[in-house]
Amino acid sequence: MSGDGTRALRDAVWTANQAIVRTGLVTLSFGNASGVDRDGNLMVIKPSGVPYPDLRPEDLVAVDLDTGNPVGVALRPSSDTPTHLALYRAYPEIGGIVHTHSQAATAWAQACRPIPPFGTTHADHFHGAVPVTRQLRDDEVADEYEADTGAVIVEALTAAGLEAVEMPAVLVASHGPFTWGQDPGSAADNAVALEAIAAMAIETLFLDPDSKPMAPYLLDRHYRRKHGASAYYGQRR
Repeated sequence: MSGDGTRALRDAVWTANQAIVRTGLVTLSFGNASGVDRDGNLMVIKPSGVPYPDLRPEDLVAVDLDTGNPVGVALRPSSDTPTHLALYRAYPEIGGIVHTHSQAATAWAQACRPIPPFGTTHADHFHGAVPVTRQLRDDEVADEYEADTGAVIVEALTAAGLEAVEMPAVLVASHGPFTWGQDPGSAADNAVALEAIAAMAIETLFLDPDSKPMAPYLLDRHYRRKHGASAYYGQRR
C-alpha cells in the first residue's frame, strides 16, 4: 500500500472511530472500527485500549490480512482483531467493520434475540431480521475466542441464508453488535442505523408485546428501493 493509500485508509478508519463516539454508540473505549486495503493485503484497526480522545490516525495499527501480524507499529491492535480478520477473509465485498456495545443493540444481543423487522426504517438498511449468533461453546471461548466469534457471525449469516451485503449486521449472543459496509464510513453508518432500529423494536414491543414483523413484500420493496440493481432512492452519480 502506497504512502498516500496508507494515509487515506488511516484517515477513513480514524473518522469511523470518531463517528461511533460522536453518535453515542461507544462508552469509554468499548468499540472499534477497521478498514481494509485489499490490494495491499492489510487491515487498519484501532489500537487496544487507547482512549478515543487520545486517538490519532497515526496510532491506528496496520495488520497483515493473512497472518494477523501487526506491520510497522509498536501499539497492539484491538483485541477484536481476529474477529475483524475472519469477516474480511470470509467476505471480500466488505471494506469496513465496526463493533460497539451500543445500548439497544447490545440489549438484544444479551437477550440472545434477533431484531425483527417491524417497519420500513428497518427495511431501508437490513433485508430481514438482524440475526443473533448461537452461544459460543466453552472450548471456543477457551481456545481462539475472538477468531471463533468471527466464525459464529459467518455461521449465523449462512444459517439465515443471507449475504453480507444485504445483512450488514449480526448480534453476537451475550456480547454485542458487529456491522460492516463497503468502507469504514458505511460500516459506521450501519452501526448507527442498527442502534436506531434496535431501540425502535424495543419500544414497539413495549407498546404491543404481540407485534408482528412487517409483511415480506413491503420489507422487500423498501430494501430494494435503496439497494441492488433496481434501486431508485437518491440521486444518480
